[in-house]
Amino acid sequence: MSSPLVPLRPTATTALLEFCAEGRKVICAELCSAAPTNSVTRWSTVMEELSAGTESMLSESPQIRLKGRQAECSRLDQLIATVQAGHSSVLVLRGEVGIGKTALLDFGRASAEGCRTARAVGIESEMELAYGGLHQLCAPFLDHLGRLPDPQREALSTAFGLSSGTPPDRFLVGLAALSLLADVATKEPLICFIDDAQWLDRVSLQTIAFVARRLLAERVGLVLAVREPSVEAELAGLPQLTVEPLSDGDARALLDSVIPGPLDERVRTRIVAETQGNPLALLELSRGLTSAELAGGFGRPDARPLASQIEQSFIARVRALPAQTRELLLIAAAEPVGDVTLLTRAAALLEIETSASSAAEAAGLITIGTRVRFRHPVVRSAAYRVASAEARQQVHQALAEVTDAHTDPDRRAWHLANATAGSDESVAAELVRSADRAQARGGVAAAAAFLQRAAELTPDPAARGTRTLAAARAKYQAGAYGTARELLDAATISPLDDRQLAEADLLRGRITFASRNAGSALPLLLKAARRLEPLDARLAQETYRDALDAALIVDRLPHGVRLRDIAATALAAPSDPPLDRNNLLLRGLSTMTLDGYAAGAPMVLRALDAFCTEEISANESLGWFPLAARMAFNVWDFHSNTVLSTRLVDLARESGALSVLPSALLQLVSNRVLAGELDHADTLIAEAQTLGEATNSRYLAHYVSLVTEPWRGQETATLHAINAMTRDADLHQGRQGKVLSASQWAKAVLYNGLGRYEEAYAAAEQGAENLEELGLAIRSMVELVEAAVRSGRPARAAEAARQLDTFARASGTDWALGTAAMVRAQVSGEETETLYQEAVERLGRTDVKITYARSLLLYGEWLRRENRRVDAREHLGRAYRLLSAIGVNGFAERAWHEVRATGATVGKRTLESRTSLTAQEAQIARLAGAGMTNPEIGAQLFISPHTVEWHLRKVFAKLDIASRKQISDALREGTVVPT
Repeated sequence: MSSPLVPLRPTATTALLEFCAEGRKVICAELCSAAPTNSVTRWSTVMEELSAGTESMLSESPQIRLKGRQAECSRLDQLIATVQAGHSSVLVLRGEVGIGKTALLDFGRASAEGCRTARAVGIESEMELAYGGLHQLCAPFLDHLGRLPDPQREALSTAFGLSSGTPPDRFLVGLAALSLLADVATKEPLICFIDDAQWLDRVSLQTIAFVARRLLAERVGLVLAVREPSVEAELAGLPQLTVEPLSDGDARALLDSVIPGPLDERVRTRIVAETQGNPLALLELSRGLTSAELAGGFGRPDARPLASQIEQSFIARVRALPAQTRELLLIAAAEPVGDVTLLTRAAALLEIETSASSAAEAAGLITIGTRVRFRHPVVRSAAYRVASAEARQQVHQALAEVTDAHTDPDRRAWHLANATAGSDESVAAELVRSADRAQARGGVAAAAAFLQRAAELTPDPAARGTRTLAAARAKYQAGAYGTARELLDAATISPLDDRQLAEADLLRGRITFASRNAGSALPLLLKAARRLEPLDARLAQETYRDALDAALIVDRLPHGVRLRDIAATALAAPSDPPLDRNNLLLRGLSTMTLDGYAAGAPMVLRALDAFCTEEISANESLGWFPLAARMAFNVWDFHSNTVLSTRLVDLARESGALSVLPSALLQLVSNRVLAGELDHADTLIAEAQTLGEATNSRYLAHYVSLVTEPWRGQETATLHAINAMTRDADLHQGRQGKVLSASQWAKAVLYNGLGRYEEAYAAAEQGAENLEELGLAIRSMVELVEAAVRSGRPARAAEAARQLDTFARASGTDWALGTAAMVRAQVSGEETETLYQEAVERLGRTDVKITYARSLLLYGEWLRRENRRVDAREHLGRAYRLLSAIGVNGFAERAWHEVRATGATVGKRTLESRTSLTAQEAQIARLAGAGMTNPEIGAQLFISPHTVEWHLRKVFAKLDIASRKQISDALREGTVVPT
């Protein structure tokens, strides 16, 4: 039973309401520490009720501001008003320990009238438990799980351990969390407050950051507090507010409110100066001063950092407590959930009376109600640090014994690990099982932590090496490349077998590829592949595939490494079976490198036919389709390129393989642009941009823009994409060569379309410098021929045309042979018309509409120069209609002028009368017009159905339509999508 509430004197109440800068509980405890015990207990209950969101004396007065925090409170008021008005809002509060972030979160919760609130707190000792922070936030809303689409419900259930299944992709979990919060907010606005976000487990922080970036039209607010200095990068780019120190005046007022006796002015000035406006420091450091020090300043100044002084102050207070109270605080510090039942049972096991908490509660260090809450995270760390290693082990052992092995096996295993001083195979085995469960939930970071600790506790050297290697692999998957490298070094000094040594080499290569550049990774990948040859032919083949792929995109190969040598080694490697599609593709690519394009192209074409017609598993497709689709482009097989790039995008979307989806989207964008479907390409680009926003990466969005903007004749947009991508490539070593080829090809296309042939020629020459790259380097040769002819360089044009003809004859496809005929016609004499007719006929049989339209344009231009105006008018008119319908504006403008030059009159298409939609509005409109539902559109674009609905309302208004059935017709009439 709690004691009756003892009224506080008016001055104390005023101080409580005005000077609460680190949290209402802080000031409450400070003011009541000198009051009778019953008032402390009652006020603790009041504060617990406030934290739970129920009515209390304080929550009835949310309008009261925190002294010195007017700007911060106003910012929170704006966020709450935005959410109440039906829109989402996000804010990240940053500041040093004790600066008042928790107080502002409490103020926000108390002020959120008419809103439902949710709370989560990051705990340092919980950082390795996958999705622990997200589960803490979403736990009150799990009754809404059944309202989510099946894939999202399954992903979130698996992540939270509510059901078993394949490890969910974290972005699918993020989409599920977004949908869950949005669904909760349909009844009343929802605002989530997350304290100490820097201590959330990594995958939870990534997921919450994903949700924050995708919020728009939901009535959901998100406020996160992050302690500085912080190394987290997940929240970069979100709205930020730095909580600054209190002004001298506010700091003096706060200090006066908690000092009961006289205070020398010089001492006041020194304390305010030394505490640097930090509210918690003002409260804590003044507490430790004697009356003599307060009256005259007779004390020794402390030169330690402010955060260290605060912690030492709490450590001193903990040490001053009775022994059993310290032990109880240690149990509470080691049990991060705040479960009172666990605390009570562990205390009983260690023969500690529960009444031992009274002294800690009276000191304002802890509150025990329905949950255990420390006054501040620094108190938790102080209570843990002040204990001996032996005492910590005893407490963790007790907590392990009282934790249910069935409902919470992972936390029990973690306690057992912390209770173990030396080696222990049984505990190590428990941690391995926890790692397996974490992997199944998609928590690779948590799995890595369990495996790393399991390796440390493993007595057998061989088993320790195996587990250390597994931990290194999990750290790599989690993106912790530095730690992965350290674990790999530790694993390799253990007695590993040949297979494990080969896997270690492979892992080292992949770590280097991901964290440094492709060039540095090549020797490591080759070493791993050679080691794997006699052990696992399939894995060796995949490693050679990755090595060849890396060699094709790297700016320059490392010293002593040649592409020919890589190809020769891959070609000589055994394969099982020897003539399957994968081996055929790899052998074809290697043969191209060694013996020339013509020798390898037929093998590649046979492999592509098999990839398109044979049944292939999802995992194999995700591994091989990226290279197969790219090689289809390289051998001018447009049909295979279409089939494989489309399947790859669909598969990556369905399986949530977002490591594959970016490059898959890029390939499909290129394919659809060549097919003349720029509208479809725009939809894919918007998806790529959405993906870039979700992953906080802009590289993909810039690259896909580079594929479309040159064809549109948009010089400013093209150059902007080139500059942005070049800057990004400078940050990602190994991409520079690929970016150079792509950017020069883009300029060549742009300037050929605009008729600026000198600039087009200079760009095409650079783009075609390294034909070993294939791809856009070969396509730059097409631009080079046209630019060289028009700029008076016939010899160079003829040389490039001969090279292209060699490639085309090796391929034998209509796309290749039609393009070769088109470029040869530009440098031919007597066969010009025959070649142009062949080009038009062959390209007309393909789906490569842009090249077909260009062949009509070039043929028509030649006919006009030959003074055959009637024939020219026919071909130029067809070219203009097709190019303008596609949206290839630069070349369409050329065709229009050419038609006019024949003496014909042709109307010029204008854009002024067309409706302007944003890129995302147009994308959503196309998907809705194709028959997709709002949840299906949201799942594809990583937004909630509510945001889809919000965009569609704007689309309906702009297009002046009332039904989804009208969207397709309205879009066919024409819309402008700004870039």
